[in-house]
Amino acid sequence: MSTHQKVVVVTGASQGIGADVVKAFRKLDYRVVATARSIKPSDDPNVLAVAGDIGNPETAQRVISEAVAKFGRIDTLVNNAGIYIGKPFTENTREDYAAVMNVNMAGFYHITQLAIAEMEKQAGGHVVSVTASVVDQAISGIYSVLAALTKGGLNAATKSLAIEYARKGIRVNAVAPGIIKTPMHPAQYHDMLDALHPLGRMGETSDITNAILFLESAPFITGEILHVDGGQSAGR
Repeated sequence: MSTHQKVVVVTGASQGIGADVVKAFRKLDYRVVATARSIKPSDDPNVLAVAGDIGNPETAQRVISEAVAKFGRIDTLVNNAGIYIGKPFTENTREDYAAVMNVNMAGFYHITQLAIAEMEKQAGGHVVSVTASVVDQAISGIYSVLAALTKGGLNAATKSLAIEYARKGIRVNAVAPGIIKTPMHPAQYHDMLDALHPLGRMGETSDITNAILFLESAPFITGEILHVDGGQSAGR
């Protein structure tokens, strides 16, 4: 087994931003470990697909152990998995709360802990988490409390981890998107969603992928929350 190629783990990798991130890292000749609930096996020998619930500690353990067994190392973790439930705060159910906490928080916690432990062995690595711009600039009419609660927690954890592991050569950053054009948003809502951004449009998955790749290529940046939101976080 050759271990000279860099290895990236991508969560929420079956569609949208995650699938785009997988393709982008492969173009950079990284080996990729892609995980999601419904991910299918890949024909590419340099892509290892691991299906499972990322909020389950056993899934996180399986992703990391299989990554190391097959590729020998972990250089980068992209925490992309996340869900959004848009309801007025008082209408959120216990099930809604549990679902968002499971993916957005537990999904980050378990795999990040295991990935950083592997990065420590080689005295270097990079963690990038996809959070949300709405954490910093709430928008009237957009129900965002559960997103703010969880993604805001990831922003805070990003800074804490960046300082804790800086001396060990491990960088930790985040990308905070605005609303991204994915199948989650039906075409009839596009005009309304475009107007929520000062630049007048929703983001593309490539906008977020390019930001992740920029942070990956910037060795003097750590603890950064990079807003890729068409100006949302600056004000309206």
